[in-house]
Amino acid sequence: MDDFRWEQMFEAAAQARITVVVPTYNEAANLAALAEALFNLGLPTLQLLVVDDDSPDGTGRLADELAQRYNQGLTPDARLRLAVIHRKGKGGLGTAYVAGMTQALADGADFVAQMDADFSHSPRYLTQMLGVAVATGADVVIGSRYVPGGSLDERWEPGRRLLSWWANLYSRAILGLRIRDMTAGFKLWRRSALQSIGLSTIRSNGYTFQVEMAYLAEKLGFRIVEIPIHFEDRRIGQSKMDVPVKLESAWRTWQIRWRYRHLRRPSQRQPLLDVAPARADERA
Repeated sequence: MDDFRWEQMFEAAAQARITVVVPTYNEAANLAALAEALFNLGLPTLQLLVVDDDSPDGTGRLADELAQRYNQGLTPDARLRLAVIHRKGKGGLGTAYVAGMTQALADGADFVAQMDADFSHSPRYLTQMLGVAVATGADVVIGSRYVPGGSLDERWEPGRRLLSWWANLYSRAILGLRIRDMTAGFKLWRRSALQSIGLSTIRSNGYTFQVEMAYLAEKLGFRIVEIPIHFEDRRIGQSKMDVPVKLESAWRTWQIRWRYRHLRRPSQRQPLLDVAPARADERA
């Protein structure tokens, strides 16, 4: 590819309006550091959208304070750097993402990223994901643990690794998909993809939301790229993914298959399932 083409893609990526949707519940210890890491990526149009479920630890209050800091000096008609959605009560991961993504589209985002607040998804991958989306024309870029070059935190116990691997294989087998990381929570969506899915039709809450969105992405014929990431264990706080949640996700996968049993892929679209090569600096 010639230098002019690379320059065009770099400019397109730099100018694309990207909103990063981060659901929070008791993430006060992580939020400020996450915001700083995201805004240090050098993406001038990046917006962080925090969706807080009335966290008892004051995450929502902290998000407001951060918004006041990062939005200081903006003109009234400027796009906010940090926005906050406050929800009453613990509404669940899926509905939090739907609320955030819906707001991001309404605010004019070209790309919408979803990620956890606990640094299990390293913010540094976002620039690579955006670059891949622009270079390949992908509708969805997935930060994957289960493609060559992807990895899990070394601190994960064998039982936890086995359960994660099994849950992913189980979902793929039941739904008949080729996506390697069905339960991945680190994705970058093109605006048109989310509009085609129709967020108001999503029914899954909790972690099954990831499975339903991956299922629809492939079945609707979206161009999908999975890039390898290193999935880190959370730095601070406790995981919300316990055994009952995982068991619930398992049987709800059958609900997804039944709900979309008549769904057919549009004949004019074909999925792109390539794997971007791992980079040494991204694995550090």
